[in-house]
Amino acid sequence: MSWSTPSVSPIGRQQAPGACPLVAFLQPHHCTWGHSVFLCALPLHGRGLLPTQSLRAERTRPTKNMININSRLQDLFRAAIRAAYPDLDSPPLVVTPSQQPKFGDYQCNSAMGISQMFKAKEQKVNPREIAQNITKHLPENECIENVEIAGPGFINIHLRKDFVSERLTDLLVNGVHLPALGKNKKVVVDFSSPNIAKEMHVGHLRSTIIESVCRLFEFAGYEVLRLNHVGDWGTQFGMLIAHLQDKFPDYLTVSPPIGDLQAFYKESKKRFDNEEDFKKRAYQCVVLLQGKDPDILKAWKLICDVSRAEFNKIYDALDISLIERGESFYQDSMPAVVKEFEDKGFVQVDEGRKIVFVPGCSVPLTVVKSDGGFTYDTSDLAAIKQRLLEEKADMVVYVVDSGQAVHFQTVFAAAQMIGWYDPQVTRVTHAGFGVVLGEDKKKFKTRSGETVRLIDLLEEGLRRSMDKLKEKERDKVLSAEELWAAQTSVAYGCIKYADLSHNRLNDYIFSFDKMLDDRGNTAAYLLYAFTRIRSIARLASVDEGVLRTAALETRIRLDHEKEWRLGRCILRFPEVLQRTLEDLFLHSLCDYIYELATAFTDFYDSCYCVEKDRHTGAVLKVNMWRLLLCEATAAVMAKGFDILGIKPVQRM
Repeated sequence: MSWSTPSVSPIGRQQAPGACPLVAFLQPHHCTWGHSVFLCALPLHGRGLLPTQSLRAERTRPTKNMININSRLQDLFRAAIRAAYPDLDSPPLVVTPSQQPKFGDYQCNSAMGISQMFKAKEQKVNPREIAQNITKHLPENECIENVEIAGPGFINIHLRKDFVSERLTDLLVNGVHLPALGKNKKVVVDFSSPNIAKEMHVGHLRSTIIESVCRLFEFAGYEVLRLNHVGDWGTQFGMLIAHLQDKFPDYLTVSPPIGDLQAFYKESKKRFDNEEDFKKRAYQCVVLLQGKDPDILKAWKLICDVSRAEFNKIYDALDISLIERGESFYQDSMPAVVKEFEDKGFVQVDEGRKIVFVPGCSVPLTVVKSDGGFTYDTSDLAAIKQRLLEEKADMVVYVVDSGQAVHFQTVFAAAQMIGWYDPQVTRVTHAGFGVVLGEDKKKFKTRSGETVRLIDLLEEGLRRSMDKLKEKERDKVLSAEELWAAQTSVAYGCIKYADLSHNRLNDYIFSFDKMLDDRGNTAAYLLYAFTRIRSIARLASVDEGVLRTAALETRIRLDHEKEWRLGRCILRFPEVLQRTLEDLFLHSLCDYIYELATAFTDFYDSCYCVEKDRHTGAVLKVNMWRLLLCEATAAVMAKGFDILGIKPVQRM
């Protein structure tokens, strides 16, 4: 067996030799709108540049982090636009990945916007002239091979192959790392938030799975406080405690065997609705609970413990970690919150209620009910104050269904109004989400019309994933331990990915058949693809030590068009994460991982990584630079899976 070094030509279908960028000048080019235009290729080597614009120091500065190429290009074009048009105030900067290879690797589309700025000043400047002026002022840099001006003023950007190759080597040597964007910054994420004494149902699936935003912030270097704002306080506990006293009168000395808390809740609710004496005792229990009567507090804690044990079964299965800090945590601080609003003149009395009108919000907040009790509004105000002022959060994210959007807009506005935070300094956002639908496009229910229990949904996922594995006869080649790992990976991975791969603001249809399909944009397809990538080096008898050495010594060639596409796709990872950090739409990350997997499949089908004897199966040659591309792909996919909370396996 021999290993091919960088001097060896790649094996497989070769890329057709293209025209040299230098001779592309005035070549006709067909644009997306159907007309032939002329491209002006501008090589960047040897052009006269202002020394103050040089980014040579930036180029030579060592880093172990992946570079956001889009951000790097934005820096270059920002400098060029500033140098070309120093008198323009805040000119537009638009740099995006190109959608088609014929338009380069990236595009800068700022010229048209700048032309409009001149037009507003009654100056007519052709966007193509603006584009040419911008390119003339591009600083010397290490990443751009050449640029082309197309159509009315689009600037097509072609990256240097050696730049991309070096960045891939850095990734392999140093690992997949982002710059510490969140260094010394704290994020509080409020998610999951089920109600005590009620089972988690399919409606809690999205609020729990979107825990991935926590993983993303942690990867970007933020300190993340993961909070579970459970509903563990309120009038419903009066009826639960009263029912507990009747059903298990010795609960103070003997732990009550509450097996089915949901049934227990229904029993107490039925009595509350139909028995007047029971209802009175329930209200008395609420008063005693608020007064922190020791016996009543013990009953409350017993009920919470039973719920907590059930919640933890789901959190453990889905690998969710969080800190429970329910409504009860904020009870003692609520009077001070109300007083603060009163002292600043924000409270009005309406039919015995104390309400707060917030400018720009249609519905007031009720901070005290007519009976003197506090409300969810009071609880949420106390919570946001604690998170901002005591936790000193730089960002607070509420992962709660979109039906609560108006409520949270009002709470956030009230917190600004009273001076708890400045939105220019601190980011407070509601990451809302739609509902889970059945295949009939109605709210997901059981056949009897009941809400689907989340634990039942997970167990059904396990059953179906095992059926799928057995259908592929994986039970005949995997050990019992490997089969169990594959079963849980596919089941929970598919459930998570099916949710996260949809725009969270939209409703989506829950379908086990679709999510377990190993074709298309599903976790099943991606997990199988990842397992295959990881197996390539193993089947070629190339161990991790050899790969580590090769990463240091082997230049990654990108001569074949599929190698080039894959290499560029790998390096877009930081861009995708940056965008996701900004908008918290995790489907963008899912789309990227799927794009990466398909780019790899195209590469693998066209470019031989390992050559074997057709008769004996013996490995004849390993094209090491291509094997390194496989490893870089797997490294990025693994980190993407980790952020999404999906656990791949080595064998499937």
